[in-house]
Amino acid sequence: MLTNLKRVFHFAFIDFYRNKGMSVAAIFVLTITMLLVTGLFFMRGVSNFLVETIQNKIDIAAYFKADTEEKDILTVKEEILKDSPDIKSIKYVSREEALNDFIEKHKDNNTFLKSLTEVGENPFLASLNIITNGSTAQYEQVSNTLQKDEYDTFIEKVDFSEKKGTIEKIFSITSNINKFGLILGAVLVLVAVSVVFNTIKLIIESSKDEIATMKIVGASTWLIKAPFIIQGAIFGAIAFTTCLLVTLAVTYFLSPGLSVIMPGFILFEYFILNLWMIILIQLGFGVGLGIASSFIVVRKYLKV
Repeated sequence: MLTNLKRVFHFAFIDFYRNKGMSVAAIFVLTITMLLVTGLFFMRGVSNFLVETIQNKIDIAAYFKADTEEKDILTVKEEILKDSPDIKSIKYVSREEALNDFIEKHKDNNTFLKSLTEVGENPFLASLNIITNGSTAQYEQVSNTLQKDEYDTFIEKVDFSEKKGTIEKIFSITSNINKFGLILGAVLVLVAVSVVFNTIKLIIESSKDEIATMKIVGASTWLIKAPFIIQGAIFGAIAFTTCLLVTLAVTYFLSPGLSVIMPGFILFEYFILNLWMIILIQLGFGVGLGIASSFIVVRKYLKV
């Protein structure tokens, strides 16, 4: 058994070197495809970061009547948290905090500050600013909870209707990004399968004399077919190694520049944190695809 296994690998490497041109072409396409698939993984990480950042800036606010006491607002806050498990965070903003935030935000705009002075008193209402775990339906559910009759005594208004359009657009964009990634990934897989498939087919056709000789000397079906499947694995292994090294270099050198554009997102750190997942994707995609493509073409074109 061990002798046959050595022969299989020996024949596989002989064919690999004898058909260097086709082998390099298959490895090149596999590597490029794997890099693009890995790029999709990083794009998903970047898009998730951006979406989460945007989502954390989108909230709905329940504004309380001017005479509502703080303890009543905090009581409403606790009741809402119990009734709405999808709430990610809820922040109480007092009238004083709302006023200070306004002044800080418009400190360079004399028109706003002058208008505030003319009002003479604090025009802002206390509020609860609410962020959910992430869908328009969840925001609508929270809004409906806030508009129950039991809260009419305290709540002046809920601004969900004003923000509904913006929230829906954001979640629509997120959904479209995910769909695009899945479609592009599927296309790349088909391209890689096609290239490896045709490469192994050409190698089989160029090895007809050797295959005929092996049949004459009584070689088993497994001994004839296995080298071509091993070649697919070799293509994938070399492509995987190349792809991983390129990914390491690219993320390391792009990380500082990307951090300037997107503060809080460190590309190289994301690579390290997801290293095993990236290895799994690249190794499974490269070697798995190489073996699977070779196996299919061997069954279809190599009649033993």
